[in-house]
Amino acid sequence: MSWFADAFVGIAGSNPVIQALVGGVVIAAFNLVGALGILVWRNPSERALDGALGFAAGVMLAASFTSLILPGIDAGGLVPVLVGLTLGVLALDRADRWVPHVHVLVTGRKRPDAAKATEGEPAAKAATPLDVDGRMASVLLFIVAITLHNLPEGLAVGVGFGAGDIGEALALMLAIGIQNVPEGLAVAIAARNAGLGTRFYAMVTGLRAGLVEVPVAVLGAWAVLVMEPILPYAMGFAAGAMLYVISDEIIPESHARGYERIATLGTMAGLMVMLTLDVALAA
Repeated sequence: MSWFADAFVGIAGSNPVIQALVGGVVIAAFNLVGALGILVWRNPSERALDGALGFAAGVMLAASFTSLILPGIDAGGLVPVLVGLTLGVLALDRADRWVPHVHVLVTGRKRPDAAKATEGEPAAKAATPLDVDGRMASVLLFIVAITLHNLPEGLAVGVGFGAGDIGEALALMLAIGIQNVPEGLAVAIAARNAGLGTRFYAMVTGLRAGLVEVPVAVLGAWAVLVMEPILPYAMGFAAGAMLYVISDEIIPESHARGYERIATLGTMAGLMVMLTLDVALAA
């Protein structure tokens, strides 16, 4: 599919930072498409949502290896990638201690493994219907949580373009974009459940969550260009952060309502789509 790479370069030019900017806009647009789904698909079944989330997990899982981990090893060896991967996992793990799991905000159910309040820290309140005074705080918390979990995707796209392999970068961009569609729908539904109330504002929140990917993509590409030796570390970091989100948030959520088989089949479909994209764009 060299024609696609040629068309992209014709639009974005050859500067990796500008390419990352365009790539960030593309994946945010896919997020908007998913968020807009709440306007036409008003009551998606739990079965369908679990299948869609499984598909997103499969795409991200394959992309983490084909477009980040393996190219990172080729660029700088195994050790820098493992160091970056470890740092990415630790960063997301620490962030999850500061911001509640998206799982809690989506379902209202506290996870058994949620961090316990230590002595001197206020205990978290049990999930209850939002009252008027708590509505704005809950919505703000929701936006922060979703934004946090969109950062690895934007970073991955930016690092991909900064690495200089246009085929790998475009495969990663399309993969993240495709998985942003079901993710955007899930975000919009979760926004409504978090207290936004109307489908319009839920859709706006879905778009806002995707827009954080644009500046992070630019930052990732710029950092790789300015400090070329950090490339394998950056690729490992982005992969580790994405793998953490998959394992800690997406897969548990897709298996929480009794449709594990559908979610698993969705994951397999996502893996196959990403592998097909990677091979086609490398041709």
